[in-house]
Amino acid sequence: MALDLSEQLRYVNGIDLHITEAGSGEPLLMLHGVTVDATAQRYEIETLADSYRVIAPDLRGHGRSTRPTAFTLRDHVDDMIALLDALGIARTAVLGVSMGSYVAQALALAVPQRVQKMILVVATSHGTTSSSARVLAEHADELRDLSREEQQQWLSARMFAPETPESVRQEVRDWFISRHDLGLAMSAEQIEAANNAVLGFDFRAELPALDIPTLLISGRHDILNPPAEGERIAGLLPSAQIEVFEHSGHLPSLEEPQHYVASIRTFLAE
Repeated sequence: MALDLSEQLRYVNGIDLHITEAGSGEPLLMLHGVTVDATAQRYEIETLADSYRVIAPDLRGHGRSTRPTAFTLRDHVDDMIALLDALGIARTAVLGVSMGSYVAQALALAVPQRVQKMILVVATSHGTTSSSARVLAEHADELRDLSREEQQQWLSARMFAPETPESVRQEVRDWFISRHDLGLAMSAEQIEAANNAVLGFDFRAELPALDIPTLLISGRHDILNPPAEGERIAGLLPSAQIEVFEHSGHLPSLEEPQHYVASIRTFLAE
């Protein structure tokens, strides 16, 4: 059966959000990481759409959505609430990857009655900025003479487990090249705005009161948000479990895709 996948712009909360939607059934809101967009989750969207109504927005500042010069984590949350309202969705499961996991946690804390389950992938509960920005800052002397694009390539090369095949690494490089070719690459100013949106976030004091079934997925070799960060969140939440992918770094959806989707399916079906 052909996949019923649609793309549209929705005007919500004062901006245009580009939405990819596929499938039918219980809703599943997918939130991507910093500097990418919903197309980076194409495999999960297409695979899980056989059982769920998957909604995957390009978060503000990314992809084909409006790119304001400045915005906040609360703006992301308000965007998602307005989007759910516009789509007529009262409650949804939420899957957030890296920066998307910060938005997912903030959304659940703001409107817990709207979030049925959470899947937090390569997540952390606090930070001074995005994990990507933190790692780049830690290696600033080493990267001083590289362009912004070269710095992103340096970072991408270190996001994987040692055993991740070259074909998967090339897939990520090709994805960033495709964004450039389509005129969708983020400028240095736009990346800075996206990182500034998560300056100084900290959910640790609030998470113990958030009784929402949650699955944490961490990559054993993740240098950005290592498994200890996922374990910390699992220890704070009343109803959480964690699964550490032994052959993944920061990109388990690409490094162990079948395992990744199977874990999500099992958790959502419980």
